[in-house]
Amino acid sequence: MRGGGNMQGMMKQMQKMQKQMAEAQEELGNKKFEGTAGGGMVKVTVSGHKQVLDIELDPDVVDPEDVETLQDVLVVAVNDAFKKADDHVNATMGQFTKGLNLPGMF
Repeated sequence: MRGGGNMQGMMKQMQKMQKQMAEAQEELGNKKFEGTAGGGMVKVTVSGHKQVLDIELDPDVVDPEDVETLQDVLVVAVNDAFKKADDHVNATMGQFTKGLNLPGMF
């Protein structure tokens, strides 16, 4: 069978890459990313799997007369943390798709 060895080698490479991707995904879940807003008065920590792990509020940012501002800074902090996580995911997982030209993949 012509080229069979080449196909078998390619399959082994794909399996190895798949294993490395799974390990990288697991590692990402253990990483933490912090987003801040309001000059550090609001801090949000998320995992690499985009789960909110913690929210820290400076007591000065909690004003019952101005709930809208607190909501705004929370949104900014969460989005900041998610962006940092996304950037890290793209840098980490992008190594697996380099040169493959797969649309929509990292």
